[in-house]
Amino acid sequence: MTAMPTSPRRSNSTNPVVRTGRARSRRAAFPLPMLSGSLTDLIARPGMHPVLLAGSKDPNAKLTVVLIDECGPAFAVKVPTTEASAAVVRAEGETLALLHRASLGALAPTIPRPIGYIAAGGFVGLVTGAVAGMPMAVAYHAWRHTAAPRRVRADFDAAGDWLAGLQRRTATAACRMTLLHDSLDRIETRFGPQPALRARLAPVADRLATQLTPRTAVHGDYWFGNLLTDKGQVVGVVDWEAGRLIGEPVIDIARFAVTYSLYLDRHVLAGARIPGHRGLRNEGWGAGLVRAVTGPGWYHELVIDFIASALERLGVDRACASAVLLAGIADVAATADHPEFARSHLDLLAGLDLAAIPS
Repeated sequence: MTAMPTSPRRSNSTNPVVRTGRARSRRAAFPLPMLSGSLTDLIARPGMHPVLLAGSKDPNAKLTVVLIDECGPAFAVKVPTTEASAAVVRAEGETLALLHRASLGALAPTIPRPIGYIAAGGFVGLVTGAVAGMPMAVAYHAWRHTAAPRRVRADFDAAGDWLAGLQRRTATAACRMTLLHDSLDRIETRFGPQPALRARLAPVADRLATQLTPRTAVHGDYWFGNLLTDKGQVVGVVDWEAGRLIGEPVIDIARFAVTYSLYLDRHVLAGARIPGHRGLRNEGWGAGLVRAVTGPGWYHELVIDFIASALERLGVDRACASAVLLAGIADVAATADHPEFARSHLDLLAGLDLAAIPS
């Protein structure tokens, strides 16, 4: 049992969890300590104010609480609500601890630093240092933000620049791309045999499997809701539940493109025109995602260029960009926590006219 944490902004030489410099880096290594007291005790500290930041209704539902003191956000605590989510929270702490043992350089402050686990309502929560920044989701949902190519390009550039830094700093040996093959296998495990879908996508999966990419650290849920920004740059990336130290880097590239596209129709009524995207209307689930895949228009070109540029940086043929986008949709269908959300991606993927996808 380790003492209750002190704010990461303050030095406390008697507390090994919050000691700065090399000692702190070693102490944060896996396994993380169990902190003394409970979340209630931490909240009850003088001057500490809790803010419920987020909750979910997924099968592995969790709550995220940010604790604010006189200097601003001090800690973030992720609290599980089920046995399944408790295992996910503990695994996230281990992943973050291992990430901070890597040579992250300037990226280190953008990734939550794990402090330890804490008793929380019958479960064990994860305490990390708070990461400052404005969620990219705030700008995304601002009036007509996604209607302006310049603003959308800035979001993609910021997300791509941060990913490039992570992938460059954590790259290991190159291996064949298996994302689409793996996703098809997991989809069939989850939803049962999909012979028609597998037959249609097998050539795409085989094509991707001819390409090599380095294996890098992977966030696993790299969407705009998990990115914190300041002055046009990503300054924080949170929610590492699906993270791993060694994975296929195209997962994060594709996930950002897929999720950014999915909500283009969020602020218009059913059947209404989506501002800034000529000919695009809110005509059924995933209209923006279909536009990203098949085009036409500036948004499709921007998404494909974003993926192609990232692939080129990784040593992959730029012409595989559309295939990677399809693999990203399959990955969401295979891995999303919420079954209906996953099924919607599967249905969209099954209904795409592959012949209409620009090569």
